[in-house]
Order: sequence, then C-alpha cells, then structure tokens
Amino acid sequence: MNWNSNEFIWLDWVIIVIGILAIGWAVWRSIQKHNRQQKGADSEDYLFGKGEPWYIIGAAIFAANIGSEHLVGLAGTGAESGVAMAHWEMHGWMILILGWLFVPFYQLMSTKLGKIITMPDFLKARYTPRTGSWLSIITLIAYVLTKVSVTAFTGGIFMESLLGLPFWYGAIGLIVLTGIFTVLGGMKGVMTLSAIQTPILIIGSFLVLFLGLSALGGGSVIDGWTAMIDYTKTLNVGADGVAYGTAHLFQFDTGNPLYDEYPGVWVFLGASIIGLWYWATDQHIVQRVLGQRKGESSDEVMKRARRGTIAAGYFKLLPVFMFLIPGMVAAALAARPDSGFTLDNPDMAFGSMVKFVLPAGVKGIVTIGFISALVASLAAFFNSCATLYTEDFYKPMFKGKTEARYVLVGRIATIIVVILGIIWIPIMMKLGSLYSYLQGIQSILAPAMVAVFVMGIFSKRITPKAGEAGMIVGFIIGMVRLLTNIFTDTGKDVMTGGFWESTSWFWQTNWLIFEVWLLVFIMLMMVVVSFFTPKPTAQQIDAITFDGNYKELIRKSWNKWDVIASGGVVLACVLFYVYFW
Repeated sequence: MNWNSNEFIWLDWVIIVIGILAIGWAVWRSIQKHNRQQKGADSEDYLFGKGEPWYIIGAAIFAANIGSEHLVGLAGTGAESGVAMAHWEMHGWMILILGWLFVPFYQLMSTKLGKIITMPDFLKARYTPRTGSWLSIITLIAYVLTKVSVTAFTGGIFMESLLGLPFWYGAIGLIVLTGIFTVLGGMKGVMTLSAIQTPILIIGSFLVLFLGLSALGGGSVIDGWTAMIDYTKTLNVGADGVAYGTAHLFQFDTGNPLYDEYPGVWVFLGASIIGLWYWATDQHIVQRVLGQRKGESSDEVMKRARRGTIAAGYFKLLPVFMFLIPGMVAAALAARPDSGFTLDNPDMAFGSMVKFVLPAGVKGIVTIGFISALVASLAAFFNSCATLYTEDFYKPMFKGKTEARYVLVGRIATIIVVILGIIWIPIMMKLGSLYSYLQGIQSILAPAMVAVFVMGIFSKRITPKAGEAGMIVGFIIGMVRLLTNIFTDTGKDVMTGGFWESTSWFWQTNWLIFEVWLLVFIMLMMVVVSFFTPKPTAQQIDAITFDGNYKELIRKSWNKWDVIASGGVVLACVLFYVYFW
C-alpha cells in the first residue's frame, strides 16, 4: 500500500463511508435522546435548541461560520492575493462584542417585553413591526445571495478538487445531504454535529498547514514558513516594476496593484462594519446563544452565552492558519517545478493540498471533518431560514396551529430558499472572485442593519419611524448598488452615456469606501427623521435602559477569568496585525 499517495485510495474511501455512518448514528442517538426528554414536537426547540453548555455554543458559532467559502474561497484568495482579506477572519474581538454588549441587551428586552427569539423580534420591540419584517426579508435575501448559493457553488468545487466528483454532483449532493440532515435534526442536530466535527476540522486543517510547510521547507516547518514569506515578496508587481508583496494587511502605496481593491485603513473599517452585522446582529450567529434552559435565570443565560462567545473568539483566530495560509503555501509549492505539486485554479488550492500532503487513511479522516463542516454550516443557514420565516411571518398570520405544522412550514421555507440560491449561482459567477464577491454583497447589506441596531441600542432619541426608514432606505440603496455591479462588472467596465457618466461616483466608488459612507449616511438620516417623527414610547425606552437590578445581574454573570480570557483574544488579534502590518 502506498501510504504517501497523492490521490485517494481504497482505505480513504472505506474510512469516509464508515466515518459518515458513525457520525450519523451519533447525531441520531443524540436527537432521539433529546426528543424523549422533550416528549413531543416543539417548533421552538427544533429551531433553536435549548440551553447548550458554553463550549458547545462556542463550537457551534465557529462551525456555523466555517463553510465551503473558507475551504475554497479563503484558501483561494490566500493563493491569489495573500493576507489582504484576512481582516474578515481576524474577528475574534468582534465576537466578544456579541457576548459582552449585545447579549445583555437581547436578554434585557426579552425579560421586559416577553420572549425575544429572533433579531426581527428585537427590532419590532424597539422600533415598529415593519422594521422587524424588513429585517427578516433582507436577511432571507442575504442568505440566498451570500450563503446558500455560495455554499452550493463552492461545495461543488471542493468536492471536485478533493474527491474528483463532477461539479454539479458535489453541489447538489451536498444540498440534498444537508437538507435531509436539517429536516431530521433541527438545531439539536446542528449543535451535535458541530461538536463532533470542530476538533476534526481544526486538527485536519493544521495537519495540512504543517505538512505543507514541511514540504515547502524540505522537512522543516520553520524553513517552509520562511520560504513562503520570501515567495510572497516576489508577487504583486506594480506598473513601476516594484514587487509590493502579498503578506501585508494594509496597502498604503497607490502604486500597489492591491490598493484599488483594499485602500489603506478603509479595509479595516469596512471589514469591521460587516463583522459587527454578522457577529452581533445576524440571526445565523445570534441564534446559537439564545437558547435557554427551563428555569434558568438571566445571569446564568448571559454567563453561558458570554463564555460561549469567548470560546468562539479563540476559535475564530484559527481560520487564517487553517485555510488562508495553506493557500499561500500551495501557491509557493506550485511555483517550484521540482515539488511535484500543480495548481491550475486557486479555488482548488485547499483540496489539492489535502490530497498532496496527507498520508493515506488520514485523508479519509480529515475529509469526514470537512464534509461535516460543510453540512453543519449549510444546515445552520437552512435552520435560520426556517426560523425567520416561521417565527416572523407564518406564526403571526396563522396562530394556533400545531407545533408539527410550524416545523413543516419551516422546512418548506428552507426548500424555497435553496432553490432560489441555486438559480442565483450563474449571476454570482460573473461578479468577481468568490471571497471578494461574498464580502462585496455583505458590504451593501450590512450598513443598514448595523445603523439600525447600534442607533436603537445606544440612543433613546432615535424614533421608531427613523429605524424603519433607515432599514428600508439603506436596503434600497444597497440593492441599486448591486444592480450597477451586475451591469458594470463591479465598476470595472467603461460605461458611456449621460446616466452612467453622471452617476459614476455611485457605481465606481471603491466598495469599502462606499460601505463606510453608506453607514454614515443612514445614521445621519435616522437622526434627521427622528426630529420630525413621534418619539419612542416609554416601554420601548425602558426596554433598552439598564436599571440597578439588571446591572447587578450582569455583574453576577462574569468574573475576572472571563475578562482575562477575553483579553487573550484581543491580544492575539493585535499580535497578528503587528506581524502582517
């Protein structure tokens, strides 16, 4: 047997089949045990889960974030442009904002206004019912444009590069497998699979990293790292003949070819806006910390949720090393004719590295973790879609239906979102590289949601109608920008004519700069609208006001170790920025 084969052999396939069956059995047993304890169908439990331990919450947040866009897109962008987009992955500090700041607010409003289990619930309570409904619509559209379509597309590429399956077989197979899993497992299944696959995913990815560096360095990981950095210094050659390199997070020189895409500090500001939306206000992530055990107090909920986010903060430090840097290693290996490694498509960097550096048998084990990660991430999106539609649209319109009926409606909503996501794939393929496309779409959706949440929480003067206007106007502007991106190839095409020339500032402005100014515009507009519309009610203001009792509950929910652990996340992020400045 050739243990160092660069392809899958029979042993890998046997391990994959046995491993998937074993994981399926473990998840099924966990769900059955949970169902016996619940004694009947419960739509809320199906959609949210109940009171998972903090380490499971941390693993679930991490697993929900890791999808095929990382296995394919992040590794691909590493191979193509180095660490330029690592800003979006160094968001461990941003997850802390969810646990330390936003969770207490969500819990406060839940305590004072009744159970709040979706982000639209929060906006309905703080602003108007229409504001919450618009958030549900925008979120569902976002899932179609950025989650389902991206995951299906990149899942197909990953399965093709790793297992040799035809693209559409891999893409549709992943969706079908995930659909079955989501329908049968619900949130409990997602949580259980997350706990199983997270350690496999982390260990497997770091094996790829270290073995790849060892191959690049002739048996030495340190020499491999040096060789990778040296190779990046020869890349990104400008018109002036200078090689600016691809191992820098910030591009300040206008002669740098990457400057037009990631200009100066705008890249950090833009990434932070997307991060605040995604990590602190997006249903897909927040849903993992909202579950509550029966009889559990508010401070216990906050303690468990906060520690879960701290754990997730440490996990979030890993993807750069798990995916992006292996992509950089793949590019450096491919540049050496004597390495035996070839890379025709940057998006196939990670799958090709798995086959090239891992020994037989280990390939199979690691592949199980990767497939589980894809299923867990996509299942989390499916579950969030079901939650948003069922809780925010169907239940208010059709009250008094059975819990089984609500679960069925959530499943049907998920199927519709999946179909729309697949239809969007051909358009998505025309809008630039995968990871850039993903962040570009998020950059036009995030400002409205960040403005409405932040202004609603931190200002008691912002009126309900101002929040509604901010959400609607911000979304409309974002959609117009998306349409111009489609027509102009994201501003790259030369467009002539009175209309295009007079509006060039709108469709040609760098996407990060546009995102920041859109956020500023929406926030200023909300302030102006607040001068001319009725003030919030006393109940709405009370819901975001921490009284003495609630401040005491918050203080009881953390101790010095929570602070120290959070400081560790921040320090690690700072050190990364210092090294790759």
